[in-house]
Order: sequence, then C-alpha cells, then structure tokens
Amino acid sequence: MVSFDRDDAPNGPTIRGFSGTAFRVEDRIVPGGLWLTPDNALDWDAPAIEALTADDLVRLLSIEPRPEFLLLGTGPSMRRPTPAFAAAIEALGFGIEVMDSRAAARVWNVLRGEDRWIVAALMPL
Repeated sequence: MVSFDRDDAPNGPTIRGFSGTAFRVEDRIVPGGLWLTPDNALDWDAPAIEALTADDLVRLLSIEPRPEFLLLGTGPSMRRPTPAFAAAIEALGFGIEVMDSRAAARVWNVLRGEDRWIVAALMPL
C-alpha cells in the first residue's frame, strides 16, 4: 500500500494512499470512482471515459461557493475525455485539468493543502 500521510493535512477529505486498485480516503477504502469536494468524499459509479458527459458531473460542479476548476482523474492511465465533454465543462464556466487518477489524487492533496477550492472526479484505478 502506498501512503501519503503527513502531519499538516488540509481540511476536508484527504486521500491517504492507495490499496491495490482502491483509494484510501481517511480510514475508508474506496474501490470504485470518487468525487471530492473541499468538504466531502463520495463514492462515484463513474462511466467509461468515452461515455462521460457534463451531466454526469452537474451535482459535483454545483457546490457553493463555485469551485475554481475540475480535476479529472481518468483511471490507471491518462486519457483525454471527448472534445464534447471538455467543451460542455468549459461552457459551464469551469476549467478542467486531466491526468491519471493516481496523479490526480496527489495533486488533490497538494492543492487542498493550499486551501484551493476545487472539486475532483476520480475514475477507478
């Protein structure tokens, strides 16, 4: 198991590491996809990257205050979402950063450590 434990953890949910193909959020193992807000971590039944639409993330993106951008983890490897998905997210007024889900988990912790107000949708590892 890979661990990210540190003494100065940010407020809200922190990804503590990976356990096989699962995320470890605080003391909970999440075997599937994961939604993260500055206040919450929710299990997510993520569609395949090719089927992902902005409608799949409307509830995540609707938090208040409005998030700075969406961090999208695309699973075990970095894969670009469809141009239609990217355009729809941008049309909603959000930037999107795409990377594999392990990298996105690490970036989540760094940005939340800086108190950045972001959201993340991490597809299963």
